[in-house]
Amino acid sequence: MEEKQELTLEEKEEKVRDFRPIDDAFFETLADDIAFCQEILRVILSDKKLIVEDVIVQNSKRNLYGRSVRLDALCTLGDGTKCNIEVQRSNNDNHLKRVRFNAASISVVDSQKGEHFRKMEDLYVVYLSEFDVFHKGYTKYHVDSVIRETGEIVKDGLERIFVNTEIKDGTELSELMSCFLEKEVDNPKFPEFSKRMKFLKHEKGGLDAVCEVMERYEEIAAKKAAKEAAEKATKEASRKANINAVKNMIKLFGATEEQILQIYTKEEYEQAVKELGEEQSGNK
Repeated sequence: MEEKQELTLEEKEEKVRDFRPIDDAFFETLADDIAFCQEILRVILSDKKLIVEDVIVQNSKRNLYGRSVRLDALCTLGDGTKCNIEVQRSNNDNHLKRVRFNAASISVVDSQKGEHFRKMEDLYVVYLSEFDVFHKGYTKYHVDSVIRETGEIVKDGLERIFVNTEIKDGTELSELMSCFLEKEVDNPKFPEFSKRMKFLKHEKGGLDAVCEVMERYEEIAAKKAAKEAAEKATKEASRKANINAVKNMIKLFGATEEQILQIYTKEEYEQAVKELGEEQSGNK
């Protein structure tokens, strides 16, 4: 097997040039840095004294939560609170349910069997999207559990914060969010963000890290495409077999539509009738 040739520094720079912080593969590498996560969370959570003590990204060897749980960056804060940062570009999902699923999965893994629920650590979920999830014109939304009858907010240990890059309102948060859309970031208000971007885009250690993650994502995408192609081929073969079976039921046994639809789909029946008509026309 031919050994894969190592890319030059210039080739790697070209490969990662168009990546933005909000892109999944790039954000995973970007967020694998305590100083970066601390800087952005201080702005998002409006706490200039917030401390991040640890961060685990999706493909980290220390990720014990499983690949089905989206951990773009799971941070442990100074008081023990966990904060899961998720980035989302596409608007083709139920975002609230996605947040609920990931939050529940993290809580289950972190909880010890037989442990009192009062000992369960609080959890923040920061959902960073390229669009305004709620279409209300805000850069940041807090989603709370509320008692309908009284309007009182219930503190259940889960804080859900939705932020987006779409709304431009002149705030510090909006300016930070705009950085997530840039291919290069050099903003004195966000020195750790700028420093991390420079390292990943232009220095060998950073470029190597990004390219490694990119290759992993490309492998996953290739496997997914191959699986989908195989499933599609199997499904199509099954459909053709069903159509042929329906044709035989009609030709050999004179089966009625009602009888056929007890076993096969309407689409398969109609396609079989169409093909039989074409065969009869061709034999004339």
